[in-house]
Amino acid sequence: MKIIALHSNEKQLIKKSIKGDQKAQKFLYDRFSPKMLGVCRQYIKDLHFAEDVMVSGFVKVFNHLSSYEFKGSFEGWVRKIMIRESISYLRKRQFVVYDDAVVEVNGQVSNTNEGLLDAEYVQQLIDELPEGYKTVFLLYAIEGYGHREIAELLEISEGTSKSQLFKAKKMLQENLRLNGMSPKSKSAIKK
Repeated sequence: MKIIALHSNEKQLIKKSIKGDQKAQKFLYDRFSPKMLGVCRQYIKDLHFAEDVMVSGFVKVFNHLSSYEFKGSFEGWVRKIMIRESISYLRKRQFVVYDDAVVEVNGQVSNTNEGLLDAEYVQQLIDELPEGYKTVFLLYAIEGYGHREIAELLEISEGTSKSQLFKAKKMLQENLRLNGMSPKSKSAIKK
């Protein structure tokens, strides 16, 4: 049995991809596209648009691959491109609005798992958030960005970032309450 070092194999694939090797590029695309589609889908409700954004994100990945310095995780580097591409998509379509208006959520989501949060249900709850709340929540809670980074990325103030996060959490908690979730399940959203 031969043991292959994944990191060095990935490094070789990246170097080959920089030189235009289409097989290496396809391998990298096939390896990372499922996860990156998930990243884009978190920000963009419609799967078809999320796929379009992911593909345009990979075009940027391959166009800028030579700027990757082999420091840190390659997946993390690709992920940042996908996040920025998703935000750019939302901004171009003016779906992201940062305001202080309270937005009511139309429709209710039924929870058939009796208090257990599954990924699909959580994504549904996040999708119901207004885009501004949703974007800040995802950047903070999922991606681990700080308010200063979020403010710079979204071109808003740190105060707006904090306000949007607070309102997103409050709306998620209210949606859980409306859907009969237990207090134990709600604590999963508070984090």
